[in-house]
Amino acid sequence: MDKKKVLLVDDELIILEIMQKRITSWGYEVMTAASGKEAISIIKAEKPDIVILDYIMPEMDGIATLEEIRKTSSKLPVVIFTGYYPDEKALEGARKLGVSAFLPKLDAYSDTKITLKNTLGTL
Repeated sequence: MDKKKVLLVDDELIILEIMQKRITSWGYEVMTAASGKEAISIIKAEKPDIVILDYIMPEMDGIATLEEIRKTSSKLPVVIFTGYYPDEKALEGARKLGVSAFLPKLDAYSDTKITLKNTLGTL
């Protein structure tokens, strides 16, 4: 059975490193991207099963990245991962783009594991 592929996108390299180790320990294959632009390239090349996407990043934030993802993949599950909870306008925009969930970084360990299992199924 092939491992489910998770693309983790965050401009904070320490977050990428920590979350990659955690998610890998749960049995998933994890790819990382440090920007929205890099994430789009990886999505096209690697076809991940789910994307965990930082909300606030320089140049191309999470919503702009999600808009680009939706141009090529309307069904790819995308979870917004953030240390700052978005305002209602941003939430509504993300919902229209089909975001699967919002996860606060403070609860990243437990909430991320639960969200992956609920979205991708058990391993």
